[in-house]
Amino acid sequence: MDLAGQLFRLLDNRLLDPLEILLEDARPGDAVRPLLRHRVIEWTRVLEGDDDAAAVHVIARLIGTLYPDDHAFHPPADWWRTPLGRVVARRAGHPFATTVSLSTVGAMLGISRQGVHDLVRRGRLPRHPDGGVPVSAIRDRLRDNPPTEESS
Repeated sequence: MDLAGQLFRLLDNRLLDPLEILLEDARPGDAVRPLLRHRVIEWTRVLEGDDDAAAVHVIARLIGTLYPDDHAFHPPADWWRTPLGRVVARRAGHPFATTVSLSTVGAMLGISRQGVHDLVRRGRLPRHPDGGVPVSAIRDRLRDNPPTEESS
């Protein structure tokens, strides 16, 4: 699945479907879907473009809308392997954490936990005093060494 497809599916499922269920009426969702498709294309261009600040702004809005919660944003490991997860890792690192656990590092980089240990041991990824890895180091590594389709 591509990034635009994932975004549209998530937004449709998490915003429009509940609205249709609540109102017992599909017309509001049907009226909004064309605008949503248009915006998803715009957001995808920004997320895949060259402007980091604009991409991080879109990421913050999407995460806040798609994953509202009173708790910190901690997606499961598989989420980092989705098109949205990959672009978030590359553009923002983790949107709400400065360091992450070694297992999360592996998910964000698309490598095993042992692979993360090897990178830390060889000094290719810095270790934070809390035991994790700084998100900025993960983001930098993804920008310098983007994962291939086979490894993601």
